[in-house]
Amino acid sequence: MQLTGLLHGAPLLRHVDFPTAEVLGPDASEGQITDLIRRHGQVFVKPLFKGGVGKKGKSGLIGRATDLRTALAEKERLYFAEHRHGNVSAKANGVTFEGGVPAEHEIYFSITDDTRYRAPTMTLTHKGGVDIEELGKGDIATVPFDALTGLKAFVVANALADIGAPREVISPLVQHLPKLWELMHHYGMTTLELNPIRMRSDGNGRLTPVACDFKCGFDRDDPRVARLQLPDHLFAADIGPFEQEVNQLRTHQGQSDVFVINERGTILAPTFGGGANSLVTEVLGEAASISSDFGGNPPYEKMKEVARICYRHFLAQSNVLFVIGGKSNNTDIHETFRAIGDALREHFATHGPTPLVVVVGRGGPNLVRGFGALADACDALGLPYRFFGFDSAISEVVNYAKKIDEWMRNGGREQIARRIGARAAA
Repeated sequence: MQLTGLLHGAPLLRHVDFPTAEVLGPDASEGQITDLIRRHGQVFVKPLFKGGVGKKGKSGLIGRATDLRTALAEKERLYFAEHRHGNVSAKANGVTFEGGVPAEHEIYFSITDDTRYRAPTMTLTHKGGVDIEELGKGDIATVPFDALTGLKAFVVANALADIGAPREVISPLVQHLPKLWELMHHYGMTTLELNPIRMRSDGNGRLTPVACDFKCGFDRDDPRVARLQLPDHLFAADIGPFEQEVNQLRTHQGQSDVFVINERGTILAPTFGGGANSLVTEVLGEAASISSDFGGNPPYEKMKEVARICYRHFLAQSNVLFVIGGKSNNTDIHETFRAIGDALREHFATHGPTPLVVVVGRGGPNLVRGFGALADACDALGLPYRFFGFDSAISEVVNYAKKIDEWMRNGGREQIARRIGARAAA
């Protein structure tokens, strides 16, 4: 889950007293907009997207106005703007008005977890305001630091010196940037990015860093996120009814991370574990309906409700129900598989049978009992199945599921439909 823009970012930055540009929301009156222009000389009008979507500036989705008439015209143009970047698309619902911050220097700053160092890592450059990928390596400092000690002032100072930053920006950045680690660490963030931070002069040559854009990501399963008391609708982003239904179960034990890959996918793959999810998503590609991680030892009731939601949205079109995960340390396989099987029985009883092959790859506590419970459900429904244990390579199991999907497309679905008395077509 991501938040972008200063409408919600500025209140978060105020938790650690980090200066921000003045911002007004979509409900700002004409008088407030006029006053903002008078005090700052200009305003930037930006569409208000839920979630994170990049390259808005390059797509002409940031307006600039020095008078009320232009500001209102930009508001009309951008209020419901649509934007696509890569495979992410979003539609705006409102705009923000941000006061201009005159400055000679712009800074890029971010903190995120870096798998190369297995540690939180600061990325910093004094040539911000542009895509970080456009800069040479000598202009960017990428510095891992110890999460226990945090982002210290000397780390920032050394990084700025290494990339040849102007002397006048070093002292104010050293004073303010370490605050951002406090914000990230204490409120359950996984990433934090400010681009640009503009170095505003007070007229006496003293510079102050001012955040002019904001982006962050949260770990919804981290209880520290609740400290911010953010409204629930911010976490909905631009997602469909399936993700919303699953996300409502986050109050329970276990993870509920889902994303629809292909609404017409033919492999429904409830996945357990982030590593398995990455492999499954990459190998299955467009054949997969969803990308998911339901690990974390979900109790029977939650797993059954998750399975019900998955079946209701995707089972009719699926050729393969593919339950896959690594060797678990603490997830009770019997509880999760019993829930998956019971939900499958209830779905068939309510909606009628559907041609399907069940493929499972898993390891962990109570594995044999779990296989037995799911096998009983498949036998009762007349569905063919194939189970792989912890000694089978996940990559081979994923490839097997793909082969079954191809077999189903080439006549297998009709064979199973005749066997269980169902219609072959979804």
